[in-house]
Amino acid sequence: MINNREIILSEGEGYTVEFKRSPDKTLADEVGAFANASGGRIYIGISDDNILVGTDVNNRERAALQDIIAKVEPKVDFNIDVDLDDKVFIVTVPEGKDKPYSAPSGYYLRVGAGKAKMTRDELVGFIQREGNIRYDEIVRDDLPLNKKFDEKAYGKYLETAGISRVLNREAILENLNCAAVSEGKYVFTNAGALFFRQNDGDFVFEHATIVCALYKGLTKVHILDAQRYNTDLVSNIDNAVLFLKRNLRTRYEIKTIRRKNILELPEVALKEAIVNAACHRNYFEKGANIMVEIFDDRVEVTSPGAAPSGINNENFGRISIRRNPIIASLLHRIDYVEKMGSGIGRIREAAAEAGVAEPVFENAPFFRVVFERLGAEEMPSDTVKDLEKDRVKDLEKDQVNSQQRQIFDLLVSNPKMTTKALSEAVGMNERNIRKNIKVLKDAGLIERIGSDKAGYWKVK
Repeated sequence: MINNREIILSEGEGYTVEFKRSPDKTLADEVGAFANASGGRIYIGISDDNILVGTDVNNRERAALQDIIAKVEPKVDFNIDVDLDDKVFIVTVPEGKDKPYSAPSGYYLRVGAGKAKMTRDELVGFIQREGNIRYDEIVRDDLPLNKKFDEKAYGKYLETAGISRVLNREAILENLNCAAVSEGKYVFTNAGALFFRQNDGDFVFEHATIVCALYKGLTKVHILDAQRYNTDLVSNIDNAVLFLKRNLRTRYEIKTIRRKNILELPEVALKEAIVNAACHRNYFEKGANIMVEIFDDRVEVTSPGAAPSGINNENFGRISIRRNPIIASLLHRIDYVEKMGSGIGRIREAAAEAGVAEPVFENAPFFRVVFERLGAEEMPSDTVKDLEKDRVKDLEKDQVNSQQRQIFDLLVSNPKMTTKALSEAVGMNERNIRKNIKVLKDAGLIERIGSDKAGYWKVK
């Protein structure tokens, strides 16, 4: 007797249950549909109106069932049980590991209590969602390596990643899965083009833009500031983080002669959310951008596309499925991704350490991280941002002059200012600018990060 027969018959067909009066060629369609979805059971010998009618359950019929199911491609796991009392075959089909599966009459997906044949566009979308076609791995025959190559972004990346230039450029990029040979010439992969191609103003990757906005109030009605970052992917991330740092409140903790700048929301968590968005977004979705938005009460980082298939509410934050493995690997090499699969945990941990509310994660239809902001009145009143007053006070304690204070302030507002730009802004020749910078460095107020050409000033 079928286990729980009365329950099965009373509940009828559903997402994981299918009834068939007798075996026929459409069995392959049902098996393919279950394998493409979450798996299920097919009871052969029960009619569509939930009546147990029985069927021939001899070895010949069993072999015929196996022959029908064998027509599903690629080969699907399945098991056939026989209930001799009720004369029913029970075909159990687990969720497939090599989607999509096709039957002789097409590709099917389980929808509700039935199956639906996928159209071309639906099939393409299904394959993309399942990760069998990865955007970052696609070789771009239309994007030759020798056109619009961003030497500056490339040099900065190699230096940050500690990659030697012993090999030539093409070999290095090929090893990084950023370039490939196509018809005798080197071309970008999508990942390579996102990192090392001059994409500014180029509509090939318009959808990879990171859009940042500052609003007055709790809605998007009144825009105070908006920026679109559309260069190389690393610079887009850096610029989005700087946008947040520029527009969020900062408080100072002064326990020694030096002050400690503390952003109202932890920078580690904010950067991780942006990196996660750039790393895992659905780049096949070309109608939307990554959004970094500041409201009076919250900060939202939104990435096109929900989490990859296989991640659900139960395992969210505990397992990692990389939608764009090359992008993830490239960011990992420069320590933007600390450990594969640790992003959500790092965001939560950083929020807890900073004593702010745990961020809210939304997973459909887009992936969104929401950080709750404190009102100015909730922050310590004696440490809320008062830039000029506190900065000058601290610098005076370190016995620096007004010109050095001016240079310091300029570097606070733009850490990438060159000696020439500082010279023009302060009205001092470059030789004296360098002398004053040395004073600030010796005082421990600034630190040079990276090379003279591609680095920046870290203001302490």
